[in-house]
Amino acid sequence: MSTKQNILITGANSGFGLLTTKLLLQQGHHVVASMRDPNHRNAQTANEIKQLGGMIVDIDVTNEESVSTGVSAAIKQAGHIDVLVNNAGVGVNGVQEAFTTDDIKAIFEINVFGLNRMIRAVLPHFHQRHSGLILNVSSILGRMTIPFYGPYNASKWAVEALSENYRTELSNFGIDVALVEPGGFPTDFIDRLVKPSDTTRLDNYGDMANAPQVALEGFEQALATNPAQNPQLVADAITNVIAKTPGSRPFRTVVDKMGMGEPIEAYNQQLATITQNIYQAFGTAEMLKLNHK
Repeated sequence: MSTKQNILITGANSGFGLLTTKLLLQQGHHVVASMRDPNHRNAQTANEIKQLGGMIVDIDVTNEESVSTGVSAAIKQAGHIDVLVNNAGVGVNGVQEAFTTDDIKAIFEINVFGLNRMIRAVLPHFHQRHSGLILNVSSILGRMTIPFYGPYNASKWAVEALSENYRTELSNFGIDVALVEPGGFPTDFIDRLVKPSDTTRLDNYGDMANAPQVALEGFEQALATNPAQNPQLVADAITNVIAKTPGSRPFRTVVDKMGMGEPIEAYNQQLATITQNIYQAFGTAEMLKLNHK
């Protein structure tokens, strides 16, 4: 088990974020839990986290100033930050054509640009310390696509690419990067799925216009009959990655009990081999190893 660490996590007000925050606090870590509007809308959750020993900062990942101010406040409260967990995210449900450019921008503002804002805000601190872990919560849908999740798929594929590049470019500075890739789980994430705004585009789809909702209901029924797909598994996976020593952490960790996990793990292993071979051929394989002290 690793030593106790100072951890900043986004989207700590619900779902994976809240479960992970509680588990990290139980394990004795110092956690700065970030969320939007902790004094009003999320006051009850913020108070619950405080009672468990956590610290709270107000961060809206879609706002540059909020991120900058919030990260500075987190560092001040905790003294320093060892780990950034990028958990904040939003999903979608709908026919891709019906999502406008503004719809897709809104998804990317949270899932991609928000994640990158947080990383850029924390990195000067990590560089100064010559250490740190960036753990990005991605998705199995960042590795493959399923109909009616188009903009979400695209955003998580972007998270995967950003993470790969940060991993290689930061490895020589002692800064670690890891991905956790959950499948679908029964959390309030499902209740907040964004629907497309240009419903006129559905006129050309006939019966298929109703398919996204039908598919979602079918998936919810599948979740209800599979208690093994417990959201706590994702919190466990995140904390397990954090607990590993620098240099020994897996880059990708898949979390799923719905039949998608094993094929995605095999896919990830194959990509890791391809990446290693290509980097080796170009003489850059050292960038895949964390240079930690």
